[in-house]
Amino acid sequence: MNRFAFVVLFIALGQLAGPSSAFAATSAEVLPSLSPVLEKVSPGVVNIAVRGRVAITQNPLFQDPFFRRFFDFPEMPREREVQSVGSGVITDAAKGYVVTNHHVIANAEDITVVLNDRRRLDAEIVGSDPESDVAVLKIEPDDLTDVPLGDSDDLKIGDFVIAIGNPFGIGQTATLGIVSALGRSGLGIGGYENFIQTDASINPGNSGGALVDQRGRLVGVNTAILSRSGGNVGIGFAIPVNMVRNVVEQIILHGEVRRGRLGVLIQDLTPDIAEAMRVEAEGGAVISRVMADSAAESAGIRPGDVVVSLDGKAIGGSAELRNRIGQMRPGQKVELGIVRKGKRLDLKVTLGETEEPRASLGESGSRLAGVELSEIPPDHPLYGPVQGVLVQQVEPLSKAARAGLRAGDIIVSANQRAVTSVDEVTAIARKSGDKPLLLNVHRGDGALFLAIR
Repeated sequence: MNRFAFVVLFIALGQLAGPSSAFAATSAEVLPSLSPVLEKVSPGVVNIAVRGRVAITQNPLFQDPFFRRFFDFPEMPREREVQSVGSGVITDAAKGYVVTNHHVIANAEDITVVLNDRRRLDAEIVGSDPESDVAVLKIEPDDLTDVPLGDSDDLKIGDFVIAIGNPFGIGQTATLGIVSALGRSGLGIGGYENFIQTDASINPGNSGGALVDQRGRLVGVNTAILSRSGGNVGIGFAIPVNMVRNVVEQIILHGEVRRGRLGVLIQDLTPDIAEAMRVEAEGGAVISRVMADSAAESAGIRPGDVVVSLDGKAIGGSAELRNRIGQMRPGQKVELGIVRKGKRLDLKVTLGETEEPRASLGESGSRLAGVELSEIPPDHPLYGPVQGVLVQQVEPLSKAARAGLRAGDIIVSANQRAVTSVDEVTAIARKSGDKPLLLNVHRGDGALFLAIR
């Protein structure tokens, strides 16, 4: 019996039995409650305490030795210690694996997992994927309880869900709501967005916590809220468990996520484009460009083709196609249903590997030791609009990390020279000598300068 039906039945019984008996519960009376579900799930949801250091953003002028000496400017601290809290979900009790958000453990030096029974365990990072905002931790597998995984593809708008986490660091809390929407994207939260939207109260600190159904099965990992005030306004987002499962498996197996690559640039099929192309479809993704030597080119895909299905399942838009391809692995064979000049075709494609030119600058430049760079890949949201070099990884405690450089940043200039390739950044880093390396970095919707000594 769902919550609405129970309320209606309760009121009806109260009216039939009279006002006195409507609220008189006997010892044998059993009232609907989520308590059994929470008793089963709560031990598998943990609190996460993170301690780390972040760089203090400073004006590059203040880093100039001549300026400080001339104006007798005092030496300023370059970093400060930060502490944060979040949540996590035990997905494998036997091996001690805990799933949380990447942004919860970013820049972490020490991570402590607090179990529901108040035990505190040190955790180590198995791997992390900024693109999906998923991270995997490992703790001592001693008398743990995991949360069974559900199937997020079975979710429907209106289904009841429960969010469990550690809001504002006050301790484990459960809130009830419904699935408000499915497949939310375009929020700028991560590279791959296919969020479950819910009105179950989610607040800061809930990140990485569990979104479970009425049977106590994990259907999503809470990741973000949409709020100007920073508190819950009834719009929260969770990563679907099917996406989480795929990412976690790859992180545990490879230490990273290896995504299949189609090798195309895509856009949504709008009504105007559909009319111009004579395509009778309610949704789809238009191929605007096919990369040379890509899986798409080998399969015969052409610019102007409209992808309307993937492995027999309809494609609603470009974000859905990108997300579904992004969950597949290199070498996997898929079938694309396309419309070309008004005719339907089915093409088989063997996905390629995302070959991104990368460089680890551990030897080439001491200023960027421990930093892994790559060209901006074609499937990146900022490919085209932003010219620069993508930061793939930054080792904790490295000089770059202490200066504030993060994975996902895009370096647009080095020492005030525009850069578009890894080789250019490498060359400038080598020539820096004893001087600070000044980077102009594009991050989110903003930009900042970082001086790495």
